[in-house]
Amino acid sequence: MKNIVKDLDTSIIEEFSSQLRGRIVMPENDDYNETRKVYNGMIDKHPGMFVMCVDVADVIASVNFGRENNLLIAIRGGGHNGGGLGLCNDGLVIDLSGIKFVRVDTSNNTVRVGGGNLWGEVDHATHPFGLAIPAGIISTTGVGGLTLGGGVGHLSRKYGLTIDNLLEADMVLADGSFVTVNKDQNQDLFWAIRGGGGNFGIVTSFKFQAHPVKNVFGGPTLWPIDQTEEIMEWYHKFIINAPDILNGFIATLIIPGPPFPEHLHNKQFCGIVWCYTGKMDKAEEAFKPILAKNPLFQHVGEMPYPSIQTLFDGLMPSGLQWYWRADFFNELGPEVRAEHLKFGSNIPTPLSQMHLYPISGAASRVGAKDTPWAYRDANYAGVIVGVDPDPKNADKITNWCKDYWEALHPYSSGGAYSNFMMDEGQERVKASYKDNYERLTLIKKKYDPNNLFRVNQNIKPS
Repeated sequence: MKNIVKDLDTSIIEEFSSQLRGRIVMPENDDYNETRKVYNGMIDKHPGMFVMCVDVADVIASVNFGRENNLLIAIRGGGHNGGGLGLCNDGLVIDLSGIKFVRVDTSNNTVRVGGGNLWGEVDHATHPFGLAIPAGIISTTGVGGLTLGGGVGHLSRKYGLTIDNLLEADMVLADGSFVTVNKDQNQDLFWAIRGGGGNFGIVTSFKFQAHPVKNVFGGPTLWPIDQTEEIMEWYHKFIINAPDILNGFIATLIIPGPPFPEHLHNKQFCGIVWCYTGKMDKAEEAFKPILAKNPLFQHVGEMPYPSIQTLFDGLMPSGLQWYWRADFFNELGPEVRAEHLKFGSNIPTPLSQMHLYPISGAASRVGAKDTPWAYRDANYAGVIVGVDPDPKNADKITNWCKDYWEALHPYSSGGAYSNFMMDEGQERVKASYKDNYERLTLIKKKYDPNNLFRVNQNIKPS
């Protein structure tokens, strides 16, 4: 039977505490309830213990302590995971938020980042050097979770997924050992962590290839929701054939309020958020066919890259209720477009929305077996999110999200981007890795045979 933290002798916990530089937070501590909060306010888990690690030695001690005492272990980086998989009930949470550093090496444009960093901190450090690493669309997302799951965002079409720019990682394994993984060392493990999630160990440091990105030209364009089918049909043809320097994800959404003009508030739209990374003096030319579609509202222009990364931070603060559903899609045919119009016209709360992120351009030119991220041939990573500040609306946003997903799922490619998934069971995990799943189970067996790291989109040892 699984031990839980409260069954341990006080002396065992005291002895463990003496090995740490970081602190332990227990249910009786004043800051316990604050510590157990994560980005998704719908998650209400009660861990038995948090270890707030400040260095690799703390992580090693925590892994050994958890394993030796047969505790359920969860790993928390930025705490953004939709399903709340950075927490567990009764067990041990190894929190990496104290392991933060960003070091930019301008001799080769590489960046070394701590396991507990957030992407906004990385952007802040790289921007003065005119550099960026492809990563998501919200700056408060954790580096670790986003990277290990894949990393889709504004720069995917130009520079690939985040994992395509990962050069090296330092990891603590289930037996407490410390390894470095890259194309020359522990190659099987390096392959597995580029999309296989937190299944194989705890990453305490990442090394990325950064790229020359200083300013971008972008922002949102909005059309009335009843134009959804027309805009989606045009967008599908346009984005697949667009040059890599132009990215745009399409959405059904409500404008909740400022900073948008008042006449748009609480109305439904089909929107596209653009990000162009080419020469700024060619940007207006690149946007001519977009603006020729006569958006009802557009706010596109030149801005520093960190600005587009933080565009939605204010609308999506930590602590909102979130329910997620996702799928990959190849086509946006008439039936798909009709469902987007139907559900996009009935969004239940101002922050709930649907996004389709393009997987064309550079992201599509990596082989399906080169990383565990198997859907390089899909055109879109789709996600539907029910979002609201009020817990009373949890059922409303969940039901809308599930219904929307169920209507679209028959037209999907089968799996989903793991960073967009809740806790949906083993078959969904398998579907998301396709033919790469078996290889992942073999690597899992080699490095974590007892499935110590299982609070995740779990890959069971073969």
